[in-house]
Amino acid sequence: DSGAARMVDDGLFDKYPCDAVFGIHNMPGVPQGQLQFYDGAMMASSDSVSITIEGRGGHGAQPHTAADPIVATASIVMALQTVVARNVDPLDAAVVTVGVMQAGVANNVIPEISKIELTVRCFKPEVRDLLEDRITDLVQAQAQSYGVKATIDYCRGYPALQNSPHETEFARQVGKSFAQDGKFVPQTLPMTGSEDFAFMLEERPGS
Repeated sequence: DSGAARMVDDGLFDKYPCDAVFGIHNMPGVPQGQLQFYDGAMMASSDSVSITIEGRGGHGAQPHTAADPIVATASIVMALQTVVARNVDPLDAAVVTVGVMQAGVANNVIPEISKIELTVRCFKPEVRDLLEDRITDLVQAQAQSYGVKATIDYCRGYPALQNSPHETEFARQVGKSFAQDGKFVPQTLPMTGSEDFAFMLEERPGS
């Protein structure tokens, strides 16, 4: 759950009207004291996908009597690597990462179910829609080709963080007034991490 989204839903900007909002993301890997700025889509949207592959279990020595969800899952994981490489414009950034893969409890038993979980990141709403459509279609088609069933729980999380140019320039000038030498970056590179402050920036301009 997002704290920022809950605050907005609870009427944050009705109770406390704001012309603009500003936040700081404390970023590991950035030198202590350095300030970095970026106008535009600075941080990626973040969606979570849980996929359950249901087959038919059986004995590992008699695989012909089962519908193996592990083989189907392995094929799905490999096929997912093509979503960004072959569907997303090379000039747009996107990430599809399989972070969880779970199946089976014994080396001689074909399980009935396997599960995988993904994180999906990008910067543009139209790319976000494309990723959801392609992942959903690809997983279902792969599962069908192996004679198993796929159930997909696609959960949209944080939107991309969009810094508005005017407010970002104001923040730059403030930061520049006290930043130490060599620790001021007026226009850094976007990052595919996410930040729930993005929900506030959907409601008000800011940086």
